[in-house]
Amino acid sequence: MVNTDDAIIARYESHGHRFEILIDPASVDKIRSGNIDVEKDMALDEIFKDARKGERAGEESLKEVFKTTDVSQIAIEIVRKGEVQLTTDQRRKMTEEKKRQIINEIVRQAINPQTNTPIPAIRIEEAMEEAKFHVDPFKSTEEQVQAVLKAIRPLIPIRFEKTRLAIKMSGEDYGKAYGDIAKVGSIIKEEWSNSGDYMCIIEIPAGMQGEVIDMINKRSRGNAEVKILK
Repeated sequence: MVNTDDAIIARYESHGHRFEILIDPASVDKIRSGNIDVEKDMALDEIFKDARKGERAGEESLKEVFKTTDVSQIAIEIVRKGEVQLTTDQRRKMTEEKKRQIINEIVRQAINPQTNTPIPAIRIEEAMEEAKFHVDPFKSTEEQVQAVLKAIRPLIPIRFEKTRLAIKMSGEDYGKAYGDIAKVGSIIKEEWSNSGDYMCIIEIPAGMQGEVIDMINKRSRGNAEVKILK
C-alpha cells in the first residue's frame, strides 16, 4: 500500500454524509476508469468520514449511499463522483508527467504533412504553450491528445498518419529482431524466402519511422533491408 504520508484524500458528499479515502495520487486515472487494486492503490483499506482524524464511515451510511460495503466499489465511486485533493507540489508533478505523456504520444503518431517528417517534442510543447493549453492531471492521455491536436493545428502543420515498412533480414537476425518488430507495429504480411530470409510488411505510427528503422539496423547490425512503402 502507498504510504499515508504520500497519499491524497478523495472526498465525496451525499445524503448528508461525507466519505473519504486515502489513495496513491498516481492511481487516480486508473481508479476513475474502474480498475483498482486496494493493496497497491490505497493507503488504508477503509472508508472514512474524516480520514485525517481516522474516523471511519458507518456501515449504514455506506449502504444508504452506495448500496454496498465493498471498499473497492465504493472507492471507485468516490473518485468518479467526488473531488481529489492535491497539494500544490503534487499537482505540479502530476501535471508535468501527464504533459510528457501527451507530448510523447503525439510525437509517436504525428508527422509534419508538408515534409512527411516527425515533429520534435520541443515543437509540440512550444505549440501547446502558445495555444495556452492547460493539461488536466486527472484526464486520460488519450482524451487530451485529441484536445491538444485541435488546439495546436492552427499553429503548426500536423497530422496523425500510419507508415508501412517492408523488411527483409536473415533467419539469424529474425530471432534477434522479431519480438521488437511485433511490439512496435502491426504485421500486415510475412513470409520466408527459399534462401531462408524473413520478409514482412509492418504498419507503424508515422512518427516512429526513424526509431523503428534504427532499431532494426541495430538488431541486424545493419544487414537488414528496410524500405518505406508509399
